[in-house]
Amino acid sequence: MDAPTGPTGTGTPKMTLLRSWVPGANDPACPFPLNNLPCGVIDTGDPRTDFCATAIGDQVLNLALLEEAGLLRPRVWRQPSATMPQGTMRTHWNGFMAMADWDAYRAALTDLLAEHGNPALRDAPDLRAQVFAPLAQAQLTWPVRIAEYTDFYAGRHHATNVGTMFRGADNALPPNWLHMPIGYNGRASSVVLSGTDIRRPWGQVKGPDEDAPRFAPSARFDLELELGAVVGRASHGPLTVDQADANIFGYVLLNDWSARDIQAWEYQPLGPFQAKATATTISPWIIPAAALGSFRVPPPVRDVPLLPHLRDTGPMFYDIDLSVTLNGHRIAATNARELSYSAAQQLAHHSSSGCPMRTGDLLGSGTISGAERAERGSLLELSWGGKTPLTLPDGTTRSFLEDGDHLALGGAARGDGYQIGFGPCEGTLLPAHDDPFKG
Repeated sequence: MDAPTGPTGTGTPKMTLLRSWVPGANDPACPFPLNNLPCGVIDTGDPRTDFCATAIGDQVLNLALLEEAGLLRPRVWRQPSATMPQGTMRTHWNGFMAMADWDAYRAALTDLLAEHGNPALRDAPDLRAQVFAPLAQAQLTWPVRIAEYTDFYAGRHHATNVGTMFRGADNALPPNWLHMPIGYNGRASSVVLSGTDIRRPWGQVKGPDEDAPRFAPSARFDLELELGAVVGRASHGPLTVDQADANIFGYVLLNDWSARDIQAWEYQPLGPFQAKATATTISPWIIPAAALGSFRVPPPVRDVPLLPHLRDTGPMFYDIDLSVTLNGHRIAATNARELSYSAAQQLAHHSSSGCPMRTGDLLGSGTISGAERAERGSLLELSWGGKTPLTLPDGTTRSFLEDGDHLALGGAARGDGYQIGFGPCEGTLLPAHDDPFKG
C-alpha cells in the first residue's frame, strides 16, 4: 500500500546515507543506520546497572562504557536518579536531555562510528568487544521518565471522520479546530512500554437505546496510530513555535488505546476521561529530532490564518511512513505529514497560558489518518463506527478489537538508500478481569 502524498511543496532536502564501519548499518533495509542513532536504555536485569544505549546496524552500543573509556561526554549515561511508573529506580535519558549539548553529542558519536571518522573505537578490538552487543539479544526498558502526558487531536482526516460519524458532515469539525490544536491532559501513569499486554477495561457505558448506564467491559475497544513528541528542555513560560521546536528532543510511536463506548457516554462536556486512562503504548527507542531533520515537509494549506503564536514558520512536519498491523495483517498505512498541527505548534500552544513544560513531557499527536479508507489510523474509522466491518486476509472481520488481538505500529522515514526506523510499538489485548465490584 502506498503512503499518501500529503501536502505539496518543497521540504528540507533529504540527506544521503552516512556510511559506517559497523556491520549492517549500511543496509538499506536496516532501521538503524548511522543517520539514526536512536536513544534507548538496556535492561540488564538489575536497575542499578541499566545503561543508556544507541542502536547502530545490528548492534547496540553501551554509551556508559564508551564514556568511561574517555570517548564520549557528558557523564550522564548511567544515572538511576528517578522513579519510573513501576516504582523502581532506573536509568533514563532525562538527565542528558536536560543538561547536554545534543548536537555536540551527536556529532562526536557520528564521528566515532563513521566509515572514515575517528578510529579510536574502530581500531580498538578489545574495547569494541566490551561496548557492543547484538541488538537481537538486547532487552529494552524505559528510555525516558514520563513527566506529564498530553494527547492532541491534530489530524484533520481523523477529526473530520469522527465528527461526521457523530455530528454529521456539515458540523464535522468543531468551530475551534481550525484555529488551535485541541488536546486533553492524559495520565502519565497509564503510559506503558511496547510489549506490555493491555487488559480490556471496565467502565460506565450507555447505548442509544438504553434507559440507564451500566458498568461493563468495553465492547468497542480501539487503537489510535499516533506519533509522540518527547520534550527535552523544560520551560516556564510561553514559547514561540521556533522555541518549542528547539525544545523537542525526539519522537516515538504511540498507540492511544481507546474505549469508544466509555468515551461516547462520558465525553460531554469535558472530553475524554476514563476512555483514555487504560493505557498508552510507546516504542522503546526515542528517535532524535535531528535524525528526522532532512524529512521535514511544509505545513498544509490553511483554511484560515492561525493566530500569531501558532503561525507556521517553516517545514515542521515530517515525511514518515506509518502502518498498523493486526494479528500479522497490515490494516492501514498513512504518513505523519497528514497532521495539521506540528508537535512544535502543540507545545507552543500548551505553553501559551504559562503552563510549565518539563523534561520528559510526552505529547501525543492524535490519530493520524489519510484521505482513503486504507489510510485510517483507528478501527473506529476503518469500520465507520462498526457499520462496515473490516475484513482481514484470514477471512475474519473486525469492527473493534477482540480479546487476544495483537497490535503493532510501524514507522520509518525513507531516504536515499536508507531509512530511519522507529522500532516496535506493540501490545496484545487480554480479556477483562471479572467484575471488580461484584461480591
